Amino acid sequence: MNPSTAQAEVLVDELVRNGVCEVVLSPGSRNAPLSFALHRATEAGRLRLHVRVDERSAGFLALGLAARSGHPVAVVCTSGTATTNLHPAVSEAWHSGVPLIVLTADRPPELRAAGANQTIDQHRLYGTAVRLFDELAVAENRPGQNAYWRTQVCRACHAAGSARGRGGPVHLNVPLREPLVPDGDPDWCEPLRGRPDAEPWTRLAGDESPASALSSVRSPHGVVLLADDHGDEAAQWAEQLGWPVLSEIGGVGLGGANAVAAGMWLLDLPGFLDDHRPEQVVCVGRPTVFRQVQRLLADRGAEMLLVHGAGSGWPAPGQDVREVAQTLGSADVAVDPGWLAAWQRADHKVRAALHAALDAEDWASGPVVARDVIDALPPEALFVPGSSNPARDVALAARHRPDVVVHRNRGVAGIDGTVSTAMGSALAHGGPAYALLGDLTFLHDSNGLLLGPAEQRPDLTMVVFNDDGGGIFSLLEQGGPEYGESFERIFGTPHGTDLAALCAAHGVEHVAAHRRSELLEALRPRSGLRVVEVRSDRARLRGAHERLRAAVSSAFPGE
Repeated sequence: MNPSTAQAEVLVDELVRNGVCEVVLSPGSRNAPLSFALHRATEAGRLRLHVRVDERSAGFLALGLAARSGHPVAVVCTSGTATTNLHPAVSEAWHSGVPLIVLTADRPPELRAAGANQTIDQHRLYGTAVRLFDELAVAENRPGQNAYWRTQVCRACHAAGSARGRGGPVHLNVPLREPLVPDGDPDWCEPLRGRPDAEPWTRLAGDESPASALSSVRSPHGVVLLADDHGDEAAQWAEQLGWPVLSEIGGVGLGGANAVAAGMWLLDLPGFLDDHRPEQVVCVGRPTVFRQVQRLLADRGAEMLLVHGAGSGWPAPGQDVREVAQTLGSADVAVDPGWLAAWQRADHKVRAALHAALDAEDWASGPVVARDVIDALPPEALFVPGSSNPARDVALAARHRPDVVVHRNRGVAGIDGTVSTAMGSALAHGGPAYALLGDLTFLHDSNGLLLGPAEQRPDLTMVVFNDDGGGIFSLLEQGGPEYGESFERIFGTPHGTDLAALCAAHGVEHVAAHRRSELLEALRPRSGLRVVEVRSDRARLRGAHERLRAAVSSAFPGE
């Protein structure tokens, strides 16, 4: 057996022993030994392999699989610029705490020194965005290699984390020397077996030290802000304190008796906050989307407490975080029933005014379509919103749906790889899944539709709200009329792409929804992958949002 084949077989075997059951592979020459080993493990039923030709899409597919399952997922690519295409997914995994194991093939040192083809400096390529970097020694046919390879895999899997707590990405760089294909010879200088009973080579005992818990909670007048999509524990905790719970995704996936579905509206009403300013804010996770959230967290009059994973990368709006902890813990605070009641009354008023205004809007506006999509989701469906306008539209316009499971790329809130993230999440979800994406987000990862005939297709319906360009900028300062002369080319970026033709080229079902009834019919649960396109006029977007804001403000005439 040649050394590269032996090393690849052991690495894959030890990954499986450490609980890795999903691997995403991008094909190449230098990573051929790993590709062969992964294929053999798949044929033996030891793992599920996903093949993607675009490394950026591969990285985000792995990210979605890992985020939804809570277990480490490996992504494997060849050397050179292929490795740099994984960087966006690595960054997202770092900031959102997703366990991702990145295996990059590389040239051996002598070929690097010679300036070989497809060679870049891959040493610590992802910088500080990984929990662990290790470059394996080039494989040699000598005793001791089996234990070394298995030990390094165990280190990587442990550093990536698991469902027990916050995870993160790790990077194993694997220089491989030719020959890169199996030679049919099974002989090696030492047994390449792992531990008996499929055990990992090194088992790490659980960390006996308890996770840090918040200790500074003291006020009956606080709020919980969920910037994380998993808020069951926070909802129960808030009920004990009588605090309202707000979420950056509005009322979708927000459970508990203290849920305030219109929280993003209330935080943007200065008059309301003047009379209901919280003394303490407990932020769970990493806030990314709304400016009103950033303002609240930077408000010197409200003490900010943060529940975040271990490490130094916690967010600090206003640089005024009082305490960072890993869990909520317990708190002994006198409950003020009037505090929660005031927030809930305001929530009811906002939602009544908002939905009356939405009923009066033309159908194909972003907020109206977002509400229709959420209304149509079956219970326990997975929902993946794009990080641009769709996430905002859902948070501002959708009705309260605590029975929906939400996943977002909330770490750095980019539009990178959202199609692939939705596919990975859907494959791990095991039930009907939906995504709501803008057209640029969809086009940005259209390579995610590139699936070979042997690849599993998720039960995923992607609704693409197509207003032919960057609608989010219409709502920002640069969307003002004074910038109209330059706006379209440098911000609006119309593209005119035929999404139906694009889907047809990939063999993906495309449905055009020209009216609400067609959208609702297309959203009925069914198996397979499909794209539902809703077309709209971007020029109407700013006006629609202004009318909704006016309607919400009118519900509080004295504020």
